[in-house]
Order: sequence, then C-alpha cells, then structure tokens
Amino acid sequence: MDSVLPITVIVSVIVGALIAFSIFGNYFRKRKIQVESISKPEKLQPNQNQIQKQPPLKVSKKSHTADKDANKQRHHPLDLNTLKGHGDAVTGICFSADARSLATSCGDGVLRVFKLDDVASKSFKFLRINLPAGGHPTAVAFADDATSVVVATHTLSGSSLYMYGEEKPNVTGESKQQNKLPLPEIKWENKNVHDKRAILTLVGAKATYGSANGSTVIVSCSEGTDITVWHGKTGKALGHVDTNQLKNTMATVSPNGRFIAAAAFTADVKVWEIVYTKDGSVKEVSKVMQLKGHKSAVTWLCFAPNSEQIITASKDGSIRVWNINVRYHLDEDPKTLKLFPIPLHDANGTTLHYDRLSLSPDGKILAATHGSTLQWLSAESGQVLDTAEKAHDGDITDMVWSPTSIPAGDKKLSVLATASIDKKVKLWLAPLLHPS
Repeated sequence: MDSVLPITVIVSVIVGALIAFSIFGNYFRKRKIQVESISKPEKLQPNQNQIQKQPPLKVSKKSHTADKDANKQRHHPLDLNTLKGHGDAVTGICFSADARSLATSCGDGVLRVFKLDDVASKSFKFLRINLPAGGHPTAVAFADDATSVVVATHTLSGSSLYMYGEEKPNVTGESKQQNKLPLPEIKWENKNVHDKRAILTLVGAKATYGSANGSTVIVSCSEGTDITVWHGKTGKALGHVDTNQLKNTMATVSPNGRFIAAAAFTADVKVWEIVYTKDGSVKEVSKVMQLKGHKSAVTWLCFAPNSEQIITASKDGSIRVWNINVRYHLDEDPKTLKLFPIPLHDANGTTLHYDRLSLSPDGKILAATHGSTLQWLSAESGQVLDTAEKAHDGDITDMVWSPTSIPAGDKKLSVLATASIDKKVKLWLAPLLHPS
C-alpha cells in the first residue's frame, strides 16, 4: 500500500504536467497566429499607401505636355525642314547642279529624287526608283543634269554602278496631250567594279579645267585601296588609281574636275590630277602631290569651291587648310595655310575627331560632324558658329551643301543637307558668320 502511493503521485504529476503543457501550447499557438495575422497587414500597408499615392491620370497628361515642350526645346533654330518617307537608313545624298533636286540612296533599296521647289514646304514630291533586287545602295551622285543619277549598290558578289536617266519627252502628239514625263530607266550599268569591295563614296563634278569638255566625271572610292574615274554620261572607265594605304576612308574630286584627293589609313593625303587631251577627253590620271603634316590618320577632306585649297580633319585633333595651287611639276610642295584645333570635346574634355566635312559654296562656312553632332565653323578663323548636339536620332551618314541658293518662300537660302541612320534627311540654314 505504501509503495503504490508514490507511484500514484508520480503519475498525477506527469499527467498534470502534460495537461499544463497542452494548455500553454495551445495558448502560444493562438498567440502566434494572432501576431502573424496582425503583422501581415502591417507589412502590406506601405505598399497600399504607395498605390494610393500614385499620380492620377491627369498628371500623366501633363507629362506628355512636358515631353512636347522638351521636343520644342530640342528643335535647333537652324533646323529648316525634314525629308521623310525613307524605309531604312539613308546612306547617301546629293544635290543636282541647280540645287532644285536632291537624290537619296536608302537601305530599303530605293533611290529617291526630291523636288525642292520650296525648301520651307510642309511636303515634298519625290520620284521613287526601285533598284535591282538584292543590292544595298551605298552612295549616289548626279551625272550631267538633274535627270541623270548614278547610284552605287553592293551585294555579296560585288559592287555595281547604275545610271538612271530620263528620255526627253516629245512635245507633239500623244506625249504632249498626256503631259507626263517618262520614268527614269537604266542608261548604263557596270557590275563588279571594285571586285567584291563596297563603294564608300561616289562624287561627281563637271570637268571645266583646261581643255576639258564640260562633261561630268564620277569618282568612286572602294573600301580597299582602289579609286576609279568614270564618264558620267556613258559609264566608261576613264582611269584607275591605287592609294597603297592599306584601306581607304573616302575620296572626292575638285569642283572643276581637275584633282582627286583621298583620305586613307595614314596621316598623308595623296592628290592626283585628271589630265585632259585637246579634244576634252581624259588622257590619264597621275599622282602629282602629297599633303604631309598631320600626325595621325586623316578622317575626311573636302575641296574649296575654287579647287585650289583642300581642308583636312585628322585624329590628331587638328584641321588644316592646304594650298594646292603650286607648281608641282617643279617639285613645289603644297603648303599649310591655316591650322585649327578641332573645337569638339567629350564630357571628359578629350578632343573628338570629325567624321565628315563639307564647305559652303562661298567657301566661308565649314560644316563638320561627329556621330549625331553637327557643327558649323568659320573657315577663316576656325571659330564655332553653332552646334547641334543631336542633329539626328542616329549617326549622320552623309552631308552636302546646296551648290547654289534654294527658294524658301519669298527668299533664297544656302542650305546644308544631312542624312542619317534614323531614316531622315534634314535641311539646315547657314548660321551667321558673326554670331551675337
């Protein structure tokens, strides 16, 4: 009997402990659930407040208004007009001799010729020419007149040149009644002209120097080291030169059709002369001089309107104006007339190089580009006249001044045209030479 009592006590203690543990366990579990049920809404509360504090729809309308205002602010005062309608990057542009037509080559395989009756117009008529299938247009130039256009295209098999021209319409009979001009057709074509290398630049000029007969010569420059001179009207090859400088950057011909100059991989610029016979035909193309002075690769160059100076831009951060009106046959070297620092820098102050140069017809304003930035300089002093930091929404691919002034309402203006990968061609006013 005495031995049973301790056992009963022990069992009672154990059972009591189990009951107490069970009661407290339930209490803490409930407490935990209550704490969790309270803490979850507290964690969500800040997000709910944020959702309630989101701006209402009318605020987003104000943001659109602000965007429009920002776009107006981004519109540069020299930005005159935009030629739209291209389906891809514009790869080349060129004015006709009378500046009333502007031809564009585009990555969509179309050659367009815009009529510039009024450069301030809200819309422009243009002639659309579908190029042979498979070819990627890379450059364009006018030949002889505004109805003859030469375009360079590139395929895997090589580069080709096509000249599109219009037949002169008959002024009598059915043609007179219809009063319609015939569509341009291919007048000549040259395929695989630079082996399998793409044509980088294509430039035309009316040969007026010496005994030249006034016909247009076309100069094509490949991405290799070769340059070819063509007769604009017939497509006949008139001469070939080799820069022997690893890789070409560009080449151009002087306005009078006398000289060819090329920028290539090195700091030197080579110049050739197109020699004409007494009957006006091309006799030969011979190297006559070399421009030495830059310390790094020349990125672009252009001739002065009088064909007696060349302006070069280099990665050494300088611009040079050269006098090429020298007696080279007596070994007289061309001289540097002016030397300017390139006045374009990045955010860190590092001098940037120019991708392209173009000199106004009066020889006073030098336009230059770097990426999507367009800058105007005084050709006399190198002073910056104006800058459009975002002239396009993409890199500028080509640039050219109108050879003469163009009608703009009741005025006539000197206009600069720029092309870009943003599928647009823009027309720009010339800045004042002495900005206030």
